[in-house]
Amino acid sequence: MKKTLPGLGVLVTSALVLTACGGLGTTTTDSAASSTDPVPELAPDQNVSIVFESYNYGMAGAWTDTFNALIDEFTEQNPNITVTAQKPQGNSPNPATDTISSIQSQTVAGTPPDVAQLGFSDLDFTIHQLGAHSLDDLVGKDSVQKNFDGAKYPYAPTARTLGDWEGSTYGVPFVFSTPVFYYNATLFEQAGLDPAAPPKTWDEVAAAASTITTKTGKGGVYLDCLTKTAKDWCFQSLVRSNGGRVIAEDRSSLTFADDPAVQVADMAQNLVQSGSTPKLSQQQGYEAFARGDVGMILETSAIQGTFVKGAKDKWDLRATTMPTFAGTTPVPTNSGASLFTFASDPAKQRASWELIKFLTSEEAYTKIAQGIGYLPLRTGLVDDPAGLKEWSQKNPLLAPNIAQLGSMEPWISMPGNNYLQIRDGMMDAVEAVVYQDADPKSTLEAAQKQATALLPTE
Repeated sequence: MKKTLPGLGVLVTSALVLTACGGLGTTTTDSAASSTDPVPELAPDQNVSIVFESYNYGMAGAWTDTFNALIDEFTEQNPNITVTAQKPQGNSPNPATDTISSIQSQTVAGTPPDVAQLGFSDLDFTIHQLGAHSLDDLVGKDSVQKNFDGAKYPYAPTARTLGDWEGSTYGVPFVFSTPVFYYNATLFEQAGLDPAAPPKTWDEVAAAASTITTKTGKGGVYLDCLTKTAKDWCFQSLVRSNGGRVIAEDRSSLTFADDPAVQVADMAQNLVQSGSTPKLSQQQGYEAFARGDVGMILETSAIQGTFVKGAKDKWDLRATTMPTFAGTTPVPTNSGASLFTFASDPAKQRASWELIKFLTSEEAYTKIAQGIGYLPLRTGLVDDPAGLKEWSQKNPLLAPNIAQLGSMEPWISMPGNNYLQIRDGMMDAVEAVVYQDADPKSTLEAAQKQATALLPTE
């Protein structure tokens, strides 16, 4: 489903699960992409049309509305560039799940989008198989770094290199969150808990969840980290926070069957078996929290707008940083995506860069933070009276994300053409442990053995 902006109305979401896809081989063949000279600037009267694919267009409400407004504004500022916006081709419950197969099929047909929003866990495949262009090569490293520096506020240091590969910038980090621990202060009070002192450890979370369930009949806690639909960004954070990793630092071997990961899965299984965590899908989980039917949730701030709307005039929504495991320091990882270009025509490449610059500007981040709840990567905006200062003071839900940004580590992409099968196999095993009572150690070991056979051999 497409629309040319400005114009038509909201795109809708459908539902079907993404099938795993293999490699295409390297698709970068355009001479401009390999040239050492930047692609030329557009002439004032040079009209260019580009396609922008974003999974936000598969999510109705604040996501689509915010992006519609941004593209409208870009069009006003760049009347010679026409942007056709579209959601990924596919019908998954989580539209972000469809991004790779969508671009893969369009690339095979010879019509990839010019600009696309792709997840950080897809970085390796996006560059080496889908053929995303190095922005350093297209427009020059100085221009790329100038964009990161911003007109007034630079990118947070931990964010600006998330779309880099071997020293070259391929994607400009666009929207992301760290794991935020939201809670229902009204349910806390009803359960006799102090909402001014939310749980700081996972043991305290388990105790609070049990109390909420026992005294209110509501769900205690939901961790949106434990299903295949949720991907593995938050699971990686939980495992890192417990002193482990799901993959070795050099990405040559898998480690998600090691004790730290097994302990995380076991903890989550205990929450379900005790009745403190209801057996819900990802969407059911965050919708239940939004209704006030679950006391706590570990979630991306991308869903924050849904929570704010659900809580309005009904219950007290609050947020804090993610809880700790005993004797460890939390390690937040990032969800979200970067912006890449697949354009082969030099004029479209230049127009694509203009769109990427606009969507990652101070102006755009002000609207994205306010409209959706994503972390503004130009964090200086939160202290600027002309930016987000007043809004952030009225919206303390932003604070945990800002606090966790300094200690954030990247969401690591699995290697090779089979990376989706590796990632999904791991998360299938986690889901089986948590929600189907499978044995944590043997289930993760079996999944790791299968996934290891899918790793690249070179």
